[in-house]
Amino acid sequence: MANHTLSDSEVVDAVLSGRADEFAVLVRRYQDVLYAHAVRMVRGADDAADLVQRSFVKGFERLGRCREPTRVGGWLFRILANECRDYLKSRRRTDVSVDRLAGLRDDDAQPEMDLRQSEMQRRIQSALDRLDPEQREAFVLKHVDGRPYHEISALLGVSVPALKMRVHRAREGLQTLLEAYR
Repeated sequence: MANHTLSDSEVVDAVLSGRADEFAVLVRRYQDVLYAHAVRMVRGADDAADLVQRSFVKGFERLGRCREPTRVGGWLFRILANECRDYLKSRRRTDVSVDRLAGLRDDDAQPEMDLRQSEMQRRIQSALDRLDPEQREAFVLKHVDGRPYHEISALLGVSVPALKMRVHRAREGLQTLLEAYR
């Protein structure tokens, strides 16, 4: 059974020395945060789960390339971020999530308000979907997850000034796209 008290670096060393089953420790440590990010990026639970699984497989296969085993969580996050970007580039998604509309019921006390909120959510999500994947990722990490720039920088391997520019451009892009709905 895998030892949960090992540091990330010790787990990486164990896996690289032939104890492949220890990789499960990293999966348990990081699957929730990776999945949460993937869901926000691709808007689908099944797609997010597939991307996380693919990221862990790539991480396992390429573990020897991880330059800083003490920061393997950030390294796995970057693999997932790339998977999400590739997914978004290959599929421009503009569908409305059934989950978002599930709150609308015939017996709601304020169906018009709910409909307006649902429409606004759809417009915002549609605008987010149309952003460049790197801008969307930076915007989600900063304004949805509420992470500080220095943490995002470490996760994505991008400088803080570059992240600030991505977030700024994402805000401008969202504003332009949302104004087009008026």
